[in-house]
Amino acid sequence: MSDVTTNGQADGQANQPQLALQKIYVKDVSFEAPNAPQIFQDMGVTDEQPQVQLNLGQRATDLGDDLYEVVLSLTLTCTIGERTAYLAEVHQAGLFGIAGFAAEDHAGIIGSYCPNLLFPYARQVISQLVLEGGFPPFLLQPINFDALYAEQMRRNAMGGETAPTLNS
Repeated sequence: MSDVTTNGQADGQANQPQLALQKIYVKDVSFEAPNAPQIFQDMGVTDEQPQVQLNLGQRATDLGDDLYEVVLSLTLTCTIGERTAYLAEVHQAGLFGIAGFAAEDHAGIIGSYCPNLLFPYARQVISQLVLEGGFPPFLLQPINFDALYAEQMRRNAMGGETAPTLNS
């Protein structure tokens, strides 16, 4: 007896977990240098070191038919003293086909695996924006999305807010 084939797959393979990256794209990008050109003059004469802050976010949208849009948002703000040197923001997105996974694995794919795939693209866009904005090159360090996802799950399990812990 032969296996029945549907959509190019044998019956035994039809329910196998499937993960497919379909598209990576920049959904939104922004760069501001609100204190230019004065900030360039200040950079050469001030003893203050630039301070860089990274804000990270992500969201996923179920588009139906096992297709998800995952958007990784990076906002990089550089200040020198009280003045903003630049603000670079990118929303790096990807379309992912995700099917056949257990709920916990599915959430992990969206919360960790997908952002891990998107991050190098977002990092490149941020780096290019900063450089083309006239500032010294900036390379974001790698981010451990697995650890961030695990921390998010831990917080969710504790009811959202966690009480501060004191180390003795």
